[in-house]
Amino acid sequence: MKTRSAIGAAVLALAVVAGATQAGAQERACRSPEPINTIDEMFSAIFACWEPPPGSAGMTLTLQFSLRRNGTLIGKPRATYSHLGNDGQLNRLFVASVLKALDRALPMPLSNSMGGAIAGRTLFPRFTAAAEGRS
Repeated sequence: MKTRSAIGAAVLALAVVAGATQAGAQERACRSPEPINTIDEMFSAIFACWEPPPGSAGMTLTLQFSLRRNGTLIGKPRATYSHLGNDGQLNRLFVASVLKALDRALPMPLSNSMGGAIAGRTLFPRFTAAAEGRS
């Protein structure tokens, strides 16, 4: 039984990392009250609240955080990877935009099953600003 739990946790961790892209942001409105049932829906809910600053195309930031089953944040998010530019002010604006998106998206309206599945698990959404004029 322990092996099944370990395999399930590994599959969930891979889905969390692999599913975290900005592409699904248009599928959900920021702060939508609709229950979140999947990892993709959860990341779409965060990305829908994100507005990268002008001139930040190609910048990337990956956060690490965990949520409670009620959709609230556990502790403080941490940056685990970044690819920023040479402009310190723009870099700070980019990081602030990511943190603001997470703040706006919380608390997440997680379904009971989703809340139970991800409670306390580490999540790693990656925020990458698309090239200007692209969606």
